[in-house]
Amino acid sequence: MTQIQLSDAQAVILSAACARENAMVFPVTASLKGGAVGNVCKSLLKRGLIEEVTATDHNTVWRHDEERGPITLRATKLAYSILGITEDPEDQPAAEPAPAPVRRRSGTKQEALIAMLRAEGGATIDEIVEALGWRSHTVRGAMAGALKKKLGLTITSEKVEGRGRVYALK
Repeated sequence: MTQIQLSDAQAVILSAACARENAMVFPVTASLKGGAVGNVCKSLLKRGLIEEVTATDHNTVWRHDEERGPITLRATKLAYSILGITEDPEDQPAAEPAPAPVRRRSGTKQEALIAMLRAEGGATIDEIVEALGWRSHTVRGAMAGALKKKLGLTITSEKVEGRGRVYALK
């Protein structure tokens, strides 16, 4: 099996497409905002994991082509292979969801941040700054952007006497 590293968003979008009877990417069920869906789809297209096909449902249009008309996206056989689905896509039952392996790099600062927030008692901004070597605005940005928006994690914060504001993952 070919080894391709997938981000969480790529894995979610690809798994959802492979779980559908028609292997279509749209509608996207991942909670991505702004241009994130477009960026993830462009990356998957570039890797050959999804392909452009003529759209029959106008609610699932990816883009409009002057020659071909409305275009949508569909998972390729390579996508099924990457996700470990050995059956032919046409034989895949619609009710059986595809497995969603999450391939993350280990030893990253994001992983360390998540571990600190999951630890008993959570972590303060100052503790995270000291541990990761980031500045405080970078910590807040990572929590709001990467953890909350991209990964969909819920971060709580409470003021603890003698410690200050403590952040934790729910």
